[in-house]
Amino acid sequence: MKYVLVTGGVVSGLGKGVTASSIGVVLKACGLRVTSIKIDPYLNTDAGTMSPFEHGEVFVLDDGGEVDLDLGNYERFLDVRLTRDNNITTGKIYQSVLEQERRGDYLGKTVQVVPHITEAIKNWIESVSHIPVDGKEGPADVCVIELGGTVGDIESMPFIEALRQLLFSVGQNNFCLIHVSLIPVLGVVGEQKTKPTQHSVRELRALGLTPHFLACRSAEPLLENTRQKLSQFCHVPVGNILNIHDVPNIWHIPLLLRSQNAHNAILMHLDLQSVANPPNLQEWTDRAETFDNLTNSVRIAMVGKYVGMADSYLSVVKALLHACIACSLKPAIDWIAASDLEDDNALSTPEAHATAWRTLTNAACVLVPGGFGDRGVKGMVLAAKYARENRVPYLGICLGMQISVIEFARNVLGMERANSSEFDKDTPNPVVIFMPEGSKTHMGSTMRLGSRRTLFQSPDCLTAKLYHNSEHVDERHRHRYEVNPEMVINFEESGLKFVGKDETGKRMEILELTDHPFYVGAQFHPEFKSRPGRPSPLFLGFILAAIGQLGSYLQNPHNGNL
Repeated sequence: MKYVLVTGGVVSGLGKGVTASSIGVVLKACGLRVTSIKIDPYLNTDAGTMSPFEHGEVFVLDDGGEVDLDLGNYERFLDVRLTRDNNITTGKIYQSVLEQERRGDYLGKTVQVVPHITEAIKNWIESVSHIPVDGKEGPADVCVIELGGTVGDIESMPFIEALRQLLFSVGQNNFCLIHVSLIPVLGVVGEQKTKPTQHSVRELRALGLTPHFLACRSAEPLLENTRQKLSQFCHVPVGNILNIHDVPNIWHIPLLLRSQNAHNAILMHLDLQSVANPPNLQEWTDRAETFDNLTNSVRIAMVGKYVGMADSYLSVVKALLHACIACSLKPAIDWIAASDLEDDNALSTPEAHATAWRTLTNAACVLVPGGFGDRGVKGMVLAAKYARENRVPYLGICLGMQISVIEFARNVLGMERANSSEFDKDTPNPVVIFMPEGSKTHMGSTMRLGSRRTLFQSPDCLTAKLYHNSEHVDERHRHRYEVNPEMVINFEESGLKFVGKDETGKRMEILELTDHPFYVGAQFHPEFKSRPGRPSPLFLGFILAAIGQLGSYLQNPHNGNL
């Protein structure tokens, strides 16, 4: 097994995840099989209980793992299916070691960070790196490891020591260290500054790791004298200093690495030249150029709770991007804080209220994504009502589906106090209820999680046609509450059809409103399996409906020209 370690310095948020994913793409384009590991040094066991404001979205894997959003980047870029063990956290490592200590596995020894924690980290990396994630037999050729945070963080010290030991045990030809750093430009002077990177590399070397490559983030391409200076003071050959400057879209990053011959240098370092081919990135080139040349756009109203931070809905944004590009459009996402739509805000913040409604009414389609808690629910219900009554394409995901059920119950079925038992435990009409598949008190790992099968109830429904007339679909879930099965008949008699159910028939998975261009709710999260060049069928149908082309697409879905 060959390892490529990606670390970061100077500041967080430099794009280590995209850099690591792009390195994997270039190596995969050379004919190598690639897997990925993300190390998060926080003490949480997983990302499941972390606020989207704190850490961005929680990405869900097939096996139900709730992981860092960077694993979503890996899956989208490399087209692989990772496991929960591909995300290592301090919490998982300590939990594992403490369980062994309680069992007596250490035979009375004093359990310490070195060697016991570091050994656990090494063993975890070595075992997970051999798990195939691309659907083929046998382990991958290269494992790309991203170490979260920045070099020098106290919490990442055990991981850096473990990785130093891993380098020592596998040898230089099997381990490549790429350090991502920032090259800032001071406004007054206008000079590219290398000192922050020098200090970052010095810190890394003091911990026993010397970078083989520098991946330098900058607004503009690096100047030659900047490269020379970095090489001289950081002990990295000029040819191994990669520049990842700002580009129009992230699909250019693998092309940027190839243009700098990063693949050849990495392959040479890892002694893989004899088994690798020249990189075939034609698909990525076409995709990047296609997006750059798009001129038309579609306005999408995203009505959610966490709109202050785009990373909170990263997979939804990517799924919209994939669907829009398939329709030769650029997505123009209008973020609307759900609470701004609420009637109460008309008095307290009239300008925000007016702006939110103006934005909603100007959009070609409305999307209500997932979320937890009751903040903003009234605004989401109003958005769903607007889309239903004005025949505007609507896609509700997870909470968004439950919102459409609540709205329909209140305004069509006349149940004025209809609600979810999550938001109102005393509602006389609990149209959404807790479906026990976990604990009500412990929040971590208690939800209906991971890939589950949905059976279409009729081949004639819109969703089944979008999924190419499949009888079933496997999508990823992350929720605790479900549509109340005892009230389904009331909805269906009034035109709200539950066209997708689980294998027991008790859990409602997909709803459609008859006599509407596109009014669809999904209890699962279709965005997690959307890929560049292979958009999620629900998102594709949503965008096609917004531009009035859904009917023609359904008549000939395989023509390749939308």
